[in-house]
Amino acid sequence: MNNITFENVHNHFKLNGFHLNKEDLCRVAYSFIKEGEDFEKPVGDFLLDWFDSKSYIEMQTSGSTGTPKIIKVNKQAMVNSAIATGDFFDLHSGDKALQCLPVKYVAGKMMLIRAIVLGLDLDYVAPSSHPMKGMTDKYDFVAMVPMQAQNSLKELQNVKKLIVGGARISSSLEKELMKLPTKVYETYGMTETITHIAAKRVGEKMFTVLPNVTISYDERNCLVIHAPKIIAEETVVTNDLVELINENQFKFLGRIDNVINSGGIKILPEQVEQKLDGKLDRRFFITSKEDKELGEKVILVVEGEKTEIKNSIFDVLDKYEHPREIIFLSKFKETENGKFLRKLV
Repeated sequence: MNNITFENVHNHFKLNGFHLNKEDLCRVAYSFIKEGEDFEKPVGDFLLDWFDSKSYIEMQTSGSTGTPKIIKVNKQAMVNSAIATGDFFDLHSGDKALQCLPVKYVAGKMMLIRAIVLGLDLDYVAPSSHPMKGMTDKYDFVAMVPMQAQNSLKELQNVKKLIVGGARISSSLEKELMKLPTKVYETYGMTETITHIAAKRVGEKMFTVLPNVTISYDERNCLVIHAPKIIAEETVVTNDLVELINENQFKFLGRIDNVINSGGIKILPEQVEQKLDGKLDRRFFITSKEDKELGEKVILVVEGEKTEIKNSIFDVLDKYEHPREIIFLSKFKETENGKFLRKLV
């Protein structure tokens, strides 16, 4: 498959049940743009961009760690990423896949490219919080964000392999997903790495990297990704704190941007959140505020109306992890992937 370029359309590729070649896809794209529904117009724009004379695609980052920005991504690198995904998840031409992610972002774009490159039989539906509602079709491969997976637990028994990305899977959702006959994977990646570069089965602790990807870490203990086939600069230095097992496996600990320095003790919000998973009946996250005495103090932010929270739920935390304040917000601000915008409290 190494001779595949971005100009190729696999002869087994189908879109909503129809075999389409390059010329067909361009016609469909024009139709989507002129007459399609709102969610189809970005699909049409992307397909025309994919088949134009340029060697790159412009993409918008999600904005979970800063202001969203436009980056240029090499089309051949996207093809290489699709092939690596196919190898890692053992996908084959003719496998039936569902596209339910917005094409505005890299994950949605890559589901289309995987189908075109690998010859998948792709159905696409409007991106929504419950994309499989009422559906009885069986699928070999589906990608979702955690909220979609949470709302599709009943329908996911008809899916052989599900990848979940964009935001962390909570331990409560993980327990539900582990009950399914479906093989469910949590993925790790970002726009700069053309979606995921690693994945792990739900219930496992360690991420394993995809083919042709190796990893190391820098002096901050942050992950460094080496992927010459998909990254223009060949490496990406992340702000993700990790425990490195070997050059192919790592455990994600949290983002260095989120680290709270409270009285000289460094606290990772993600790890505190994992300890509190299942203790609250609504969404929450951990962040911090400036404090004269401690420098920074730990804050628990809860979604919804103000209510009493029993101190006993914090018994699972170390003393320095205990929230010094609880804030209630009617609605969290988040990216389309479902990542909380922690700094906007």
